[in-house]
Amino acid sequence: MTLSSPPRKGATRIADIPPDVLAALERGELATATLTEGLAIDQARLLRTVFPDLHTAHSAAVEAAAALGILKRMAAMGALLAAAWGRAGVERCLPHVSDTVRGWGCFVVGTLPELDLPTRLEVLRPFADDVHFGVREWAWMAVRPHLATDLPRSVALLEPWAAASSERVRRFACEALRPRGVWCAHLGALKREPALALPILNALRADASTYVQDSVANWLNDAGKDHPDWLRQLCAAWRADAPSPATERICRRALRNLP
Repeated sequence: MTLSSPPRKGATRIADIPPDVLAALERGELATATLTEGLAIDQARLLRTVFPDLHTAHSAAVEAAAALGILKRMAAMGALLAAAWGRAGVERCLPHVSDTVRGWGCFVVGTLPELDLPTRLEVLRPFADDVHFGVREWAWMAVRPHLATDLPRSVALLEPWAAASSERVRRFACEALRPRGVWCAHLGALKREPALALPILNALRADASTYVQDSVANWLNDAGKDHPDWLRQLCAAWRADAPSPATERICRRALRNLP
């Protein structure tokens, strides 16, 4: 019998990343174990290794993209791949061992101009259900601007995701529409009218997964910064209507910043 290896413990400071680990990350041979490792990667070097023909043809653009802040860097790399290969860029990125390369694939999906919103979400779904925490975050960041253009339609499209068997997909349905999402523009319409997202929130209010529960609680905590009374009333209704340990945990965490 072969025992599986324990998860690799990654560095929390860039200075503590072993040189051999960083080299493997930049060759695309290893997945990151922490956000710090992802921030440390020279993405121009990574692209030069995994897609050498693209780097040769667009070296100046690649180097310029690699000098941007992390979110703009990922988006710019995805845009380069989309411009070079179109939808085929998704297939090139999706099976790669490097979570950064798979993250570029998310932004290929976000960049392709020919995709309507239902198709964009369908193509993105494997990334939303990725085994790596980082890819799952890039997935919602890559399509959030598209979701923001028509929130009622986006909520309707994501409502079935809130009933998916995968906790990762269910969490995406909530996290992608957080009113005050991290590393991204706020969604003004949901800050003004959080009830627009109730079809998703109600579907997840008793979710068994703590991963999903935390996302729902954070969503509601965002909403409570603009509408504290709405949040109190919603949590009271949830607790009274169908009390459960999961709902109680969500409400307790959602209300954590209110007096």
